This record gives sequence, structure tokens and C-alpha cells, in this order.
Amino acid sequence: MNDASSITLPAKFIVTGAANARNARRTSRTLLTLAACSLVLLFAGMERSMADSTLTRQALQVEHIKMETTKKFADVEAALERIVPQLDPAIAEALAHGDEQRATELERGQPLFIFLKRDHGALLQVVGRPRKALQYEIGNPHTASKMTRHRLPAGLYAPLRVFLYEDEQGRAIFEYDKPSSLFGQFDEEQVSAVGRSLDESLERALRRAAE
Repeated sequence: MNDASSITLPAKFIVTGAANARNARRTSRTLLTLAACSLVLLFAGMERSMADSTLTRQALQVEHIKMETTKKFADVEAALERIVPQLDPAIAEALAHGDEQRATELERGQPLFIFLKRDHGALLQVVGRPRKALQYEIGNPHTASKMTRHRLPAGLYAPLRVFLYEDEQGRAIFEYDKPSSLFGQFDEEQVSAVGRSLDESLERALRRAAE
């Protein structure tokens, strides 16, 4: 019986094995070439896509409002949330179903609602200095639709953002960007008119909360 280490393979098996190895190398090189071509085409497509896109820049003049109060932060917070109620989701739902009359009825004459309230001051716990600071999203979906039906990008600023915080002297402060200065960039009178109305509604609500 022959030792396994001394077995000699027939020539045809050696030749076949060598051919298979060459074929494997050729296949590998082919796959690498295809992959490289695919990457080239991908990047070329991305470059064409980037070249086809248009980027427009526009400098805006925004009027920033700072409203200082002598009241405690908690009192102003409570007053604001009493004056400006939480948004009733049924208003947006009515608009989504094309029922503008129903949306108007649900508003009950209320020009503004709180969409969202974020506790930004709590985030500063990360540096061991939590603050009293709240970010509100305030607006009216029905009012927003009266702008975006004319200029859809106006939705960028609807709802509006209002920041309420306590300063180092313990005073409650409101800060926000004046709506008409944000919406005026769209150069559309129907949009600008709504922006001016929001100026009045928002300032009136914040002044009442600050008094």
C-alpha cells in the first residue's frame, strides 16, 4: 500500500488544476474591472447630478425682537400657555380633507396655537448648568395654508419659533424673529399680508403673557 505523501497525480489533473487557477484569476480580474467601472460611472453620475443642481443664495434682513419682562419665568410660561392654547389636531385634519370651513369653526377665533414646546434649558445639564429656557413653535395651520397656497417655500417659517428664557438677573425674556421680515423675502403680497397679521397677533400674545 502506497504512502499518501508519495501519491503522484496524473498529468491531466495537474493541467486541469492549473487551468482552473488561471480561469479563477481571470474571473477575479474581470470582476475587479467591472467594479472599478461601476464606481467610475457612479461618481460620474454624482458629478453630473451636482452639476445639474442649482444653488441660490440670498442675503436677508431679519428684524429680531427681544421682549424683556420683570415677571418670574414660571409666571410668564403659565401665562403664555393660557393665552396661546395647544393646537387641536382636528384643525390640521380638517384642512387635510379640504374642509376649510370646519377648520375655521375649530379655531374659534383663536389666531395662534402652540404646536410644540421644547425644554432647551435641560440640555445644558450636559455642562452642569441647566437653565430655564423653552423653545415654542407657535402658529396656525390654517393661517399657514393662506401663505403656502401662494408661495409653498413660506412653509419654512410656519410655525414660528419663540424662545423664552430666564436671564442672569432672574428676568423672563422673549426672543423671536418678526414674522413679516421672514415672509417678506417671498415678494408676494398675499404672503406679506399674512406676515404682517402675524406680527400683530404674536406681539399681542407675548405682551399679554409678559404683563
